[in-house]
Amino acid sequence: MTAHSEGAVPQRQPVIAATDLAGARDWREAVRAAASALVDAGAADEGYPDACVRVVEANGPYIVLAKGLALVHARPEEGGLAVGVGVTRLAAPVEFGHPDNDPVDLLLAFCTPDPDAHVGTLSGLARALSGGLAGRLRAASGEDDLARALKEALAHA
Repeated sequence: MTAHSEGAVPQRQPVIAATDLAGARDWREAVRAAASALVDAGAADEGYPDACVRVVEANGPYIVLAKGLALVHARPEEGGLAVGVGVTRLAAPVEFGHPDNDPVDLLLAFCTPDPDAHVGTLSGLARALSGGLAGRLRAASGEDDLARALKEALAHA
């Protein structure tokens, strides 16, 4: 069943988090910072940032989806408390080891409390990204503008 199937409960607006980060020593620090914003917003529990790092350690840099963009996440049972989406913009890009899309300067992190919400949130992010979200986030003037751009894009995705 998809998020748009008959009888599906409409998804509530996600908790939004936005961070401008001066720098990260490496991809692990960047991933932890991106996921920690979801913890700080109350959408994920304290173990979620480390779970997100383990995803990359176990599976490689597949989360680097496009030039300079990583999609930080872990399975819902690894700490998702609510639907949350965050953006972390790095002043100094980091290398993940992706052959085509490194270095990364923009991290979108998300968490969900269950698999259905996970798929629905991922679909919404994909639609928002295909609609130019990454460019709007890179052009944002600060954290408030980052959060506003992300919220607007997800509302229309």
